[in-house]
Amino acid sequence: STLLGNDAKTSGNVLSDYASIKSGSYGKLLKSYYAKMDAESASSSKDTTQKLTLMRSNADSLKKSADALKDTSLWEKKKITKTDEKTGEKMEEEDYDWNAITKAVKSFIDDYNSVVEETGSSETKDVLRNAAWMTNITSNAQNLLSKVGITIGKGNKLELDEEALKNARMTDLKTLFTGSGSFADKISRKAESISSAAARTKGAAYTSKGSYSDTLSKLFSSTIDEKIGDKKTDKKIEEKKIDKKTEK
Repeated sequence: STLLGNDAKTSGNVLSDYASIKSGSYGKLLKSYYAKMDAESASSSKDTTQKLTLMRSNADSLKKSADALKDTSLWEKKKITKTDEKTGEKMEEEDYDWNAITKAVKSFIDDYNSVVEETGSSETKDVLRNAAWMTNITSNAQNLLSKVGITIGKGNKLELDEEALKNARMTDLKTLFTGSGSFADKISRKAESISSAAARTKGAAYTSKGSYSDTLSKLFSSTIDEKIGDKKTDKKIEEKKIDKKTEK
């Protein structure tokens, strides 16, 4: 009788399971489970998706500007047309393009400071670790940086003395910014690490339909990559674009 009782109980469970599947309660349970998974995944990262996307965008911009400084053509003499301030006469002479050099260095510093500011308030361990390593690289290079007019200011942000930059020795500039293992090369690689760390922390999970949800990559597919002069304007434009995407 016990055996029959167990068989009857098992049959009852099977019938109960069948009834649950038929009524759709399993589907509801699965939806509830995956919703919980998504919530736990999101709560495990304290940084919002918007912040992670912005940190990645800033890091990518820094890599781009650091790589621009590594371009050897920037540090070569070129034929430049200059105007005599007294006579107004235009002359062509061979010299370094200090306007282009200053613009490239300023762009690098702006991007570097944006990364420092954004990552400084991050709650993502890998992002913070790589950002700390980046500022340590800068700290170790501060003596050479100071020779070309770049100093470390408040909050680990860089400051530029343009006049000192234009009066710097070209050998110091090339040592800092060109070649493998240079300051620019190290910052470029560390910016790439920060970007990767932000990308990995995306709170993605399998959905109830079995597909893989990657919110960050969707948001980042059209992130602003082009640099224009006003960094604050860039950030506002970027945040508005991300807000519109998250609303959808």
